[in-house]
Amino acid sequence: MGKRKKSAPSASRGGQKIKNDIIFIAVLLMLLSVAALALLLFRTMGDTVVITVDGRFFGEYSLEEDRVVEIRNGDGYNVLVIEEGKASVKRASCPDGICSSHRPIEHNGESIICLPNRVVVEIRTRSQKQPDIIT
Repeated sequence: MGKRKKSAPSASRGGQKIKNDIIFIAVLLMLLSVAALALLLFRTMGDTVVITVDGRFFGEYSLEEDRVVEIRNGDGYNVLVIEEGKASVKRASCPDGICSSHRPIEHNGESIICLPNRVVVEIRTRSQKQPDIIT
């Protein structure tokens, strides 16, 4: 009696699996794109800048008023500039300078963090909708 040859897996079955993977990835990318678009469209503008240094409150400033704030922590410093409703770090004593190259922030929840100087600059929204009636 002769030995039977095992048949090779069908090429169409492997092709179907690849096709399903491509469809899955395409659907996943579309869902992620819709989620990212929704986040961009529905984000809110902030109205205050809150600064903490080494985990402690340093100051809170309105985005509506242009000003320069010097933040000192030991030997380190950061210079925060608030203008045209945006906040940015213009100068810093840290060696890497990542905080000073960060784009200006203006939306609720955005932040600039300087790890060497332990400075966190965060945008927040103070004004929340309150009822117009007094009971």
